[in-house]
Amino acid sequence: MKTNHAGPSASYTFTMRLNYPNSIGMFSRITTAIGRIAGDLGAVDIVSSDTRTMTRDVTVRARDEDHVQQIVHAVSDVEKVSIIHVSDRVFLAHLGGKIGIQNKLPLTTRETLSLAYTPGVARVSMAIAENPKKAWQLTIKGNSVAVVSDGTAVLGLGDIGPEAAMPVMEGKAMLFKEFANVDAYPICLNTKKVDEIVDIVAACSVGFGGINLEDISAPRCFEVEQRLQERLDIPVFHDDQHGTAIVVLAALLNSLRLTKQKMSQLKIVIAGAGAAGTAIAKILLGAGAKNILICDRKGIIEESRADDLNEAKLWLARNTNPAGVKGSLEDALKGANVFIGVSGPRLLGAKEIRRMAAKPIVFALANPVPEIMPEEAAEKAFIVATGRSDYPNQINNVLAFPGIFRGALNVRATRITEEMKLAAAYAIASCVPPGQLNAEYVVPSVFNRDVVHRVATAVQDAAIDTGVARKRI
Repeated sequence: MKTNHAGPSASYTFTMRLNYPNSIGMFSRITTAIGRIAGDLGAVDIVSSDTRTMTRDVTVRARDEDHVQQIVHAVSDVEKVSIIHVSDRVFLAHLGGKIGIQNKLPLTTRETLSLAYTPGVARVSMAIAENPKKAWQLTIKGNSVAVVSDGTAVLGLGDIGPEAAMPVMEGKAMLFKEFANVDAYPICLNTKKVDEIVDIVAACSVGFGGINLEDISAPRCFEVEQRLQERLDIPVFHDDQHGTAIVVLAALLNSLRLTKQKMSQLKIVIAGAGAAGTAIAKILLGAGAKNILICDRKGIIEESRADDLNEAKLWLARNTNPAGVKGSLEDALKGANVFIGVSGPRLLGAKEIRRMAAKPIVFALANPVPEIMPEEAAEKAFIVATGRSDYPNQINNVLAFPGIFRGALNVRATRITEEMKLAAAYAIASCVPPGQLNAEYVVPSVFNRDVVHRVATAVQDAAIDTGVARKRI
């Protein structure tokens, strides 16, 4: 296996305030020290200067925390340079939280106060009491989503608790607002019990038009989603499952346009049988895949392992691996056309990729370190995708969930059906024009504003077609 040679990342951006003699060549010595150990120099701002001294803020990107310290030490070793302080730009961006609430109606006079609150608000409350459906029009419900987590499966960090999950849920809320103009609210629960999660979310669901479940560990996440959807008449969507699966399908659809293959002809291997792996398998089956092998830590999932499998994995055993193949991940990869990794870092090397069929497609989605680094996979793979923003073909859920909820809210959908998920995947794929499609561009940019519009339109049409829409556009 090759080591991770990932370059500097915006996630490790920091600013050093430096003081040094104002003489020719001093700043060059500083930049040389940074460049010598592969720091990526960014903005440089003068704080103050006179004939004798210069104070500058120097912003640098690093690979990781250890690399940050190496850069700081290298600069501090430059003769006559003093480091006044070091600021972590990521932590600065999170000070006080990343979201807030803004009034839509300015309260500047007694008249506006009377309209927005007492006594005027009483008339609106009575109208809703007589017809609760009016809450969709007269409150925030029609454009609001709850982003709910218990903090048990946060990013690649695992069970870090509800408080530590808050920055991630705030970030999710930012994405909802920025890309789809949906008001989203982070709700982190201090319980891991399925019954309590379901009861709490159901009880506070009145003010929301949809529930986005986030970072809840498997297999509990399956039961939480199912039970909530059974109790509620608004969409319940576990993004770690379905958002990932939708974007994977979109990327695969475009990859097949390049390889000239059909979904039904593929041998697909998925590493990881948790929330994402299970949802990916289900949506690929719905899109026409016939031969999917899923591997967990013990190898290929198949029916002879039934006594060793939980309910979710038992479903996979009965609905995938039609030939009953047994063995390890390496055995599964023999002759495979597609590898999809939603497991852990450095699971594969180029040797395993060479066991695959011609023009292999490799989606290594573990974050921040994928199952195989793209540089290594590219030695054999025809198309490589990751979950990272610093490589081509980023499989990013933000391509899916804003448009999905936008479309669902537009028609006041009661749930998100399989047809709506498939429609979202095809809509995402369509955002890459035929003339631009290539091995390094099989999914659109997350900043392509056309994505949300196309996905929302496709989702709301599918909701109407499948009878889960309460409103027609």
